[in-house]
Amino acid sequence: MEHLSLKLSDLPDEILVLILKKLHNIEVLYSLIGVNQRLNTIANDSIFASYLPLFVFLDDFTSPLPDSILNRFCSYILLEVHHKIKWLDLESTSMERILLATNYPYLCGLGLYGFDLEKALSIFTNDSSFSSINKSEISSLVIDIDKNNGKILPGNIGIIIFTHIFTMFKNLKYLNFGPCFKDYQRLSFGMSPPICFSSSLLELHKLPKLKCFSLRCDMRTHYYSSLILPLLRQMFNLQKLYLQLEIDSYKEFIDGNDLKENIINYMSQLNNFTFNIRVIKHSPNLMNLPSNEYIQHTFKDFKYNQISSCIGYYQERGYSYCHIYSYPYRMHYYFNITNNFPGGLFQYVRKVSLYDEQPFEYEFFLQIAQSFPFMKDLSIINDKPQRNKLSRKSKKINNQDLSIIIKYPYLINLNLFEAHDDYIEQFLVDTDMYLLNNTNLSVHYEALKRVTENFTRHATQINCEKLYRVRLCGIYETTKHLTDYLRPAIISCIL
Repeated sequence: MEHLSLKLSDLPDEILVLILKKLHNIEVLYSLIGVNQRLNTIANDSIFASYLPLFVFLDDFTSPLPDSILNRFCSYILLEVHHKIKWLDLESTSMERILLATNYPYLCGLGLYGFDLEKALSIFTNDSSFSSINKSEISSLVIDIDKNNGKILPGNIGIIIFTHIFTMFKNLKYLNFGPCFKDYQRLSFGMSPPICFSSSLLELHKLPKLKCFSLRCDMRTHYYSSLILPLLRQMFNLQKLYLQLEIDSYKEFIDGNDLKENIINYMSQLNNFTFNIRVIKHSPNLMNLPSNEYIQHTFKDFKYNQISSCIGYYQERGYSYCHIYSYPYRMHYYFNITNNFPGGLFQYVRKVSLYDEQPFEYEFFLQIAQSFPFMKDLSIINDKPQRNKLSRKSKKINNQDLSIIIKYPYLINLNLFEAHDDYIEQFLVDTDMYLLNNTNLSVHYEALKRVTENFTRHATQINCEKLYRVRLCGIYETTKHLTDYLRPAIISCIL
């Protein structure tokens, strides 16, 4: 270290800082603190001391610092720079020791990594670990939750943890849970009234400095008017906005007029507005609903980008829907496509589901192949038989040549659990559909048995031999007759 200090002492402070900025902050502090007064002063600069990730992250795993480094930080270095620290990233096994090593008067952000749910529940129900920090100063909290290793914990553990967090950190402005937490209670205000409440997170202040905002709500929400619109109207200087919403409504569809009146007119600086909005309207009377042409007309003066729309009516279920989205479409999935699908090219989409109360004909599947050239995952929900099935066998409908074999060149997952036999046949007859050699099929056993004529049909044999894995619903065990026909596929049975 003396040899290092002699070399460093020959450099001016500005050059030395530029060199040190290429190192990790903890390396700078560990190497320089305690060497001499000049290096102490440089290391105490907020450039190196304000943000400290005090753990090792390698190959997606977190681990504590080596004992020698951790001991020096806890016994000496943190005491020297504690008044400069604004953000700490910590892992579960060394967190308490680091937090209790000294006080942190200006700490405003915490990142907690490698925690399981049991540990998270423990530290937030017993706040002794946070006794050395000013909890009212914490405005940002990031928590990465590991898998829970099969431990049995309360089903509402997410609610418990969130409630304690909001109680402990009363001025929290930013809260981010790691992806492993997605299987538990979500912090979401689109699923029933909020169970957890934080006044600082929900209070609607004006946000004049916010220029870019993205809101994604994958679950259906009833709170478009009461929560989402009031929030957006605080962002009056917004320049870029993205909305992805699934909305339940008993009133009107959302169209171009609605977006202009309730959002755009409040944002004079907005120059980039993209969205993917689907509205479900529940109504016993499906008459006098707007046409797709009318919805499109409401976007005739929309200056941001091209807009596509699609309206569908489900007479049997008593509801209708309106889907409006910016085009080109950049999502990786497109769900609940009906026969009213407007077409287009969707080269980013990998996962598709088809649903309608009217049958899907051959031409529709050809259109899907053309619109989703990179689709990997397809689900079909339709219990209505095809009307043109017999005509299609002659390979000519309305003078249209239907001899083309439909190809989905990237399709590897095909879910036909809720599909009529005609669609199973559509995909398994090799003169209608080309399948890859590694296709995974999910289907009801009895339906597959009917379509393959008790696993003897030659027309479905070629595509069945291309299947890599078959999930059969409604059968307890396989038979030799079945396994021989589907060979070499891996077969699994589910109730």
